[in-house]
Amino acid sequence: MKPIVIISGPTAAGKTALALALAAKHPVDLINVDSAQVYRGMNIGTAKLEPEVLRQYPHALIDIREPEESYSVAEFVVDADQAIERAHAAGRWPVFVGGTPLYIRAVLYGLDRLPSANPVVRQQIVEQAKSLGWQALYEELMTLDPSLKFSIKATDPQRIQRALEIYRLTGERPSDLMTHNRVPRYPSYRLVVTPKDRSVLHQRIATRFDQMLEAGFLDEMAVLMKRPGLSVEHASMKSVGYRQAWSYLASDEGSLEALRSAVVAATRQLAKRQLTALRKLSQTLWYDSECKRLEDKAISSIVRFMENRV
Repeated sequence: MKPIVIISGPTAAGKTALALALAAKHPVDLINVDSAQVYRGMNIGTAKLEPEVLRQYPHALIDIREPEESYSVAEFVVDADQAIERAHAAGRWPVFVGGTPLYIRAVLYGLDRLPSANPVVRQQIVEQAKSLGWQALYEELMTLDPSLKFSIKATDPQRIQRALEIYRLTGERPSDLMTHNRVPRYPSYRLVVTPKDRSVLHQRIATRFDQMLEAGFLDEMAVLMKRPGLSVEHASMKSVGYRQAWSYLASDEGSLEALRSAVVAATRQLAKRQLTALRKLSQTLWYDSECKRLEDKAISSIVRFMENRV
């Protein structure tokens, strides 16, 4: 079995810096595992690396879809498997970098045998949500499959939509189809990088969004909003920061400070969800991103793991 490395953590925690430090010293292929960075034109708001840095340290699975297009977890698994094969064929180490736990679990354990996305059914659900509201659809879902209350929140329209889609396509409760495989598909070295002090992470989140604003995030958002086929309902525009900025620019109400507060609060919530999901991953080593010797310690452990298995 071909080994892989996963460097993950909450947003703004410092995982990318560690990955670049590793790539500067060892033969690795970096593979993106951030669900927002797959989209072209979404650069500043996703904290995508500068073009010159990406040229020096290429990342697979960045800029592979237009923001109007969908990109499923199943498609990600296929693309990730191919990236792993290419890395090992070239004598390099596949290193996943990013903070989307759903993608990480998918590459590690594969997917349940669920029906593929159906555009017609999905659009029907969206139209229902427009007329009834997502809360009503959530209540319908909880009636159909009460056990999903532990994994799907009323504020998560994407998961509500997918669960209803599965039910309408199969006639079966989604939870009955989710077997949650626990047999790893690859031997893996799993790292989570995050500040030990949560307040440090919160400050980093706020500082990074201020930097995004200074770098022209709202200009980037304005360009995206001019795309004729793009709407706030697309998955890409539901990314944290983008959905708040869309509402801000589409309305004459609200201040820039209110936008900043909304995005920072939403990003904190995202980080909390990421940490909760990553804690559920077994055999994962956690590193304090504020540790002065983080790079030396983490890179040494990665090297030992890979050299013993390649």
